[in-house]
Amino acid sequence: MSIQELPVQEPSVQQRWAREAGRSGEGPHADARDADGFSVWPRSARPEPHGDVSVGGVSLTEAADRFGTPVYVLDEKEVRERCRAYRTAFPDADIVYAAKAFLCRAMVHWVQEEGLGLDVCSAGELALAVTTGFPPEKIVLHGNAKSPEDLGTALRLGVGRIVVDSTSEIARLAAITPAGSRQPVMVRVVPGIVAGGHAKVRTGTDDQKFGLSVADGSAQYAVTRILDQPHLELVGLHCHIGSQVTTAKPYVAAVRRMVGLMARIHGQHGIALPQLNIGGGHAIAYRPGEEHLNISVLAGRVRAELEDGCARAGLPVPRLTLEPGRAIVGPAGVAVYRVLAVKRTGAHTFVAVDGGMSDNPRPALYGVRYAPRLTGRPSCAPPRLVTVVGRHCEAGDILADEVALPGDVRPGDLLAVPAAGAYHLSMASGYNLVGRPPVVAVSDGIARVLVRRESLDDMSRRDVGL
Repeated sequence: MSIQELPVQEPSVQQRWAREAGRSGEGPHADARDADGFSVWPRSARPEPHGDVSVGGVSLTEAADRFGTPVYVLDEKEVRERCRAYRTAFPDADIVYAAKAFLCRAMVHWVQEEGLGLDVCSAGELALAVTTGFPPEKIVLHGNAKSPEDLGTALRLGVGRIVVDSTSEIARLAAITPAGSRQPVMVRVVPGIVAGGHAKVRTGTDDQKFGLSVADGSAQYAVTRILDQPHLELVGLHCHIGSQVTTAKPYVAAVRRMVGLMARIHGQHGIALPQLNIGGGHAIAYRPGEEHLNISVLAGRVRAELEDGCARAGLPVPRLTLEPGRAIVGPAGVAVYRVLAVKRTGAHTFVAVDGGMSDNPRPALYGVRYAPRLTGRPSCAPPRLVTVVGRHCEAGDILADEVALPGDVRPGDLLAVPAAGAYHLSMASGYNLVGRPPVVAVSDGIARVLVRRESLDDMSRRDVGL
């Protein structure tokens, strides 16, 4: 079944954001698809006969049968539409996709074709992007501990901006920049703002590893050091306050503090920095009813604060950069598993699947909660609270704790987990040598492999023997 044949047309991502902008934009909202659990699924997701679900016009049951399980299913149109929605919400800004959320050659092409830049954190991500044809001048290099290879590759390939994260990096970068050239750099600033969905993803405060503090003067010192380097060109400031941020308020506060720092830099050095990067971290909902960041609201409030702050400080308005990753690819992905065992132990029911923390470590790392759904067959059995667990030798290998599934769930069933496009494959490991799952793109009823399943042969070839 193709998307064009489906009778119901959901509003686009941008239409949904615009509709929600009429509300407060700062808390949970009702979604028409919450009732059937599809509000956190790709927009193309549809219930099909016999209890199946389709995404992008492709049956998840057929995808599981054809490509095996576990399998990541990625809706190409959802990714592209979310790229366009950001460009519409921020027409005068640079939108650079955070590659750490998910990267492959096809994703590089989609991002480039939709007019976005790219944010990378290593020589590996950078090389994959450039060898795929992505223009290096539209790439931003991040990292709190960039290796000599990272910096050397960035200079050799000609990345557009390098975000300096420590004073030691300034001298190291200046020493290897070719004579006669100037590398554009930004300073990553810690604005002293607490934001983010979990303590381990809050990066705007002085008690974590990223950036240079305003409070202790480190950021100002780094600015002075860079301005003394003839081969480095300071083009702006950068901050990233955290991940899974649900409201615009902390971003507005960050902009206010960054403009204040820009004003002090102008007063001390007589320069007006032309760029301001406020990072990403925009929250998505993993379960129906959860909060997510309203991008239309964010755009309006950030733009107003930036313009007003610069007017008060007598500064020209810098060009804004944002780095969304999860908010672009996360809601476009669905992970499909097959049930291997159902075990009832006392008051607990455990549903074990053929994946786990090797393909999704986030529940173990951050306590993230998902909303798995039985797919592939109908069930009239009353729901029962179960814990969906993985196949690995860890008690913490839990994919979804205390979730409602039909009481007759059994081995051989398929479970589909939405909002699985970000930080799944990119954080996957080789634990127990089970192999990382494939990524399958779906669109208009067609499925194609983007990243093939990791085989035992792939893993064995790295082992050089005795």
